[in-house]
Amino acid sequence: MNNIIKFSANRVWRTYQGGKLLDLIEGKENPQDSSFPEDWIGSTVEARNIGREEISEGLATVKLEDGKSVTFRDLLNQDQQHFLGSVNNSARSLDDIPLVKYLDSATRLHFQAHPTREFAQQRLGYPRGKTEAYVILEIREDVTDPYIYAGFQRSPSREQLKKWIEEQDIASIEKCFDRIPVKPGDVFLLPGGRPHALGEGILMLEIMEPSDLAVRFEFERCGYVIPEKARFMDRGIETALDAFNFSPVPPEQIDDEFRCIPEVLIDDNAGNTLEELIGPDKTPCFTVRRAAVQGNFLRKQDAFFIGVVTQGSGVLRAGNEVTQLNQWDRFFCPANVEDFQYESESGMTVLECYPGSDKK
Repeated sequence: MNNIIKFSANRVWRTYQGGKLLDLIEGKENPQDSSFPEDWIGSTVEARNIGREEISEGLATVKLEDGKSVTFRDLLNQDQQHFLGSVNNSARSLDDIPLVKYLDSATRLHFQAHPTREFAQQRLGYPRGKTEAYVILEIREDVTDPYIYAGFQRSPSREQLKKWIEEQDIASIEKCFDRIPVKPGDVFLLPGGRPHALGEGILMLEIMEPSDLAVRFEFERCGYVIPEKARFMDRGIETALDAFNFSPVPPEQIDDEFRCIPEVLIDDNAGNTLEELIGPDKTPCFTVRRAAVQGNFLRKQDAFFIGVVTQGSGVLRAGNEVTQLNQWDRFFCPANVEDFQYESESGMTVLECYPGSDKK
């Protein structure tokens, strides 16, 4: 097995429509939107799709040198120290691997919220919640006002929100939010507990804690009605409401609360830069960096990461191993590859998604 592991497409069924741009990325002859708007990259998480329990979805697979395929999760379990390494003298585990996705929305997504890690551990019996981040990649040509909703700008009371959810008064729920404009290159962090929705026509990379826990408090999109068991994490509306952060985020505080400003970590003055998009100061759940390559870019890392090529092409050289990287390729760089080099004459941008800074 090579050190650098490349992933093929891993489309996952969801309760909303999208995925036409993912079809284009995969080179399909007739790209179209469908119920497969997401590609879970290097995922060790199974999708929680009520009504489709007999279908295994979400787990990424890897083709071995002998032609056989194995789930990425099973491959990691064969030698976790090699692939995942350690932090603070404690071995990394599968729970430390962020869930990374391509997400391509044809419609506004459901209003939803996700539990914090503490809520997931204390109330749901899961090791991780679902703090998540967005890196906006492209906007569809026919979308002139791309946006997300994040946090209540005008918070309802708990009882008012419960009433609106039970009556599915979406117009009243939507009035609690302001549209936050987005453009390619923007980065946002949505902590667990914050209600949100992604607007239509956005292709993004989504990085999150490794779970599929969601409170979906809008029950229908594009004619599909979410089953009752899939609305409130199968716990009931009162537990779901407990997961919400009702604190208002007024318009003048939106950027400070959710928008992340890149910090330059490396600039070799030769066209190569490394930026930290989301670091430990923002969240302990994961770290996201962006490498811009022009020529040869020597790198040294102390943790594994999932890489996604968002622009250009080049190669990744680790020892005697050379891995070709083209736009939209996704790969895994294990912890034991501490030194490597990106090479690109025409220019290449790679998003690198690392584990978090803690082991809680």
